[in-house]
Amino acid sequence: MKAILPLFAALALALAPAGQAAAAKETPARSVASKASKPAKAAKAKSAGKKTKASRKRAATSGKAVQAATRIDYDGEHHNFLEWEAVRTFIDEMGTRHGFERAALETLFGQARFIDSAVQLVKPAPPGKPKNWQVYRTRFIEPIRIAAGVRFWDEHAQALERAEAVYGVPAEVIVGIIGVETIYGRDTGKFRVLDTLATLAFAYPEAPNRAGRMAFFRSELANTLLFAREHGVDPFSLLGSFAGAIGMPQFMPGSILDYGVDFDGDGQLDLRNSAEDAIGSVANFLVKHGWNPEHKGSPVYPAEVSPSRAWEPLRERGLAATLTPEELRTAGVESVEALPPQGLYGVVDLQNGADPTEYWVANDNFFAITKYNRSYFYAMSVVELGRAVRAARAG
Repeated sequence: MKAILPLFAALALALAPAGQAAAAKETPARSVASKASKPAKAAKAKSAGKKTKASRKRAATSGKAVQAATRIDYDGEHHNFLEWEAVRTFIDEMGTRHGFERAALETLFGQARFIDSAVQLVKPAPPGKPKNWQVYRTRFIEPIRIAAGVRFWDEHAQALERAEAVYGVPAEVIVGIIGVETIYGRDTGKFRVLDTLATLAFAYPEAPNRAGRMAFFRSELANTLLFAREHGVDPFSLLGSFAGAIGMPQFMPGSILDYGVDFDGDGQLDLRNSAEDAIGSVANFLVKHGWNPEHKGSPVYPAEVSPSRAWEPLRERGLAATLTPEELRTAGVESVEALPPQGLYGVVDLQNGADPTEYWVANDNFFAITKYNRSYFYAMSVVELGRAVRAARAG
């Protein structure tokens, strides 16, 4: 651990021009963990004086924050990643493409740990029982999560209202996603992201899609280094899940770079400690993946299907709304509720094991949620948890 701060300085200065590098040595490193851990207050316009005061406070505590964030409380094997040719090639590419210094990256990989539990957790599940939506649902639509959602909504009502005004994403959808992902920040992950991503990028377990998954995790490892340099954070301070997902909304590093929003306006993008940043980032992600603010009301409607099963090919249309209400009716899919006639829809099937499958029709907004996690079960859990929290708040 003793080389972490020198390493951070080397990474932060790797691409800085000489004048900027000299100035950077005068500036305390900002840490993702340096925000106060208490929930962020509702978003309000911040004066320049308040920002300056907050910056001074962060500067005074940044050293402690880095040390706290990089403390390891999980099993990890010391491994010389530099022995692997693929790692040395990755370091060469980061130097060539992004200007990182080889010595800094070699020091970093010298401190990374191999996380066998991450390898075990990404292995494909063995064949088991048929999918069951009602069983899956009980994991998320339950009293503890609903009560936590009410507290989260109450504490961050102004930020949620502002996100809806800016992005057109209702509060209940944002609340649903953050609740499903981490129970509103309770379970954000304890792994150093560099450890898990280095492990999975170069030692992914045998699987049919192994090459593609390794390429994905190598890309996310690169994104982690780029994010750390761009935002001036110690790369070892980034904590997350066994797969490298970070913060309340569980964004992968690439998603943070592409869709992360400093929604509280304090000059830092912190999805672990800032509920406002998490709220704005989730809303921005959904809009960038097809959320349509013009679609008011529910993103999904219960449906009945014809025994003729002429509608079955419609399930192969993918995660997209491509069918008019008339096309659905012609194929034997009838929404229980009247559909807005101007929209496009897709067929959603929720299997229930040995019990009858549930059928729904969904618009673009439901399918935008599936871009967060490519699962109908996941998207429906988000919708139903958000509704349950809204109902509980209404009393």
